[in-house]
Amino acid sequence: MVTALRTETFARLLLSAPADRTAAVQRITGRLVQIKSQRMLSLTLREAKRDTTENISIAATPDWLRQQLPNRFRSALLDTAELCWQLTISPKGKARLIAHRPTTQPPASRSHDRAKARLLDDSARPWLTALGLCDESGRGRASMAGKYRQLERYLEILGHLVRQCGWSAGTSLSLADMGCGKGYLTFGAWHLLNRTLGLSAALTGVEARPDLVEKTNAVARAIQADSLHFVAGDIASVRFDSLDGLIALHACNTATDDALARGVRLGAKLIVVSPCCHQELRPQLGHPALMSPLLEHGILEERFSEWLTDGFRALRLQAAGYDTKVIEFVASEHTARNLLIAGVRKDRPADLAAIEHQITALKEFFQIAHLASDRITPH
Repeated sequence: MVTALRTETFARLLLSAPADRTAAVQRITGRLVQIKSQRMLSLTLREAKRDTTENISIAATPDWLRQQLPNRFRSALLDTAELCWQLTISPKGKARLIAHRPTTQPPASRSHDRAKARLLDDSARPWLTALGLCDESGRGRASMAGKYRQLERYLEILGHLVRQCGWSAGTSLSLADMGCGKGYLTFGAWHLLNRTLGLSAALTGVEARPDLVEKTNAVARAIQADSLHFVAGDIASVRFDSLDGLIALHACNTATDDALARGVRLGAKLIVVSPCCHQELRPQLGHPALMSPLLEHGILEERFSEWLTDGFRALRLQAAGYDTKVIEFVASEHTARNLLIAGVRKDRPADLAAIEHQITALKEFFQIAHLASDRITPH
């Protein structure tokens, strides 16, 4: 840690998984800054409705970190230009350190007051205000701080996925957001694609509640978003001949599988889902002798069933020819259901036989007879 801070290899520090889930500070991020002639670690302490910042010297960092781990936090991520180090500590104090390939490069500037890159600039204010995320002066509402952070995180991820798809300014696209609710993330996606990245993206929000469809269409008209509209329906009923991208966030239970299957059938280059309300797999889950001591605990069985369900979904998406990744979407202090599954269709076919063998072996091991994700088949 200190070596990375004293060189140009440090990218970021993240502390999460608080030992006390009721603690005010639930997450800390750190970046290296230059204040006058002194290099320091700038810490952002995230609470439910506000963020605070404090700076500590490089020399003080080791003692500060020992105070945080494992007493206050049980997960730490140190991202450097060379490796990404991930530390997890069990409630009993057992530590595990894993090294991954680096995911972030150090910023070119270490200025303490460097301008923060904003995906939601002043041009987003009209719809942010109309949807209730900001007040009339453009300031974020305290009661919506969690939703605003979720929106920013979503747009950060979506921006990376767009680049992975190879879509550049001027590209014409058609996308659908299934089960879009009040439209926060739909408007955000439209804004990112069209106003920030310069694409020519037509986006359709699909929502079962007609009153929400009427309200979101009124906001889209008010901001002259001609390529954004909302329709009443669900994943199965709304007709699309083809799509470049399909999004379904917080689709309940097997609706996530329906969204994945439909996206594959429509030939979508990009599929993004955030699963919710896992109910299908747990009643079928067998307890192999090796795992029975763990799965006899209800909360562990529930969490494991969720992870296993999403693992099958990721495998099915890979088998359908997509580069697939599972990402933390919402911070775990807000919800335990915080995963996002994203797939970008690749040009080369998948090793279907190998993946099918993996799926079959897992289903047999856990005595699972059927899954809705089996409907996700290569297009």
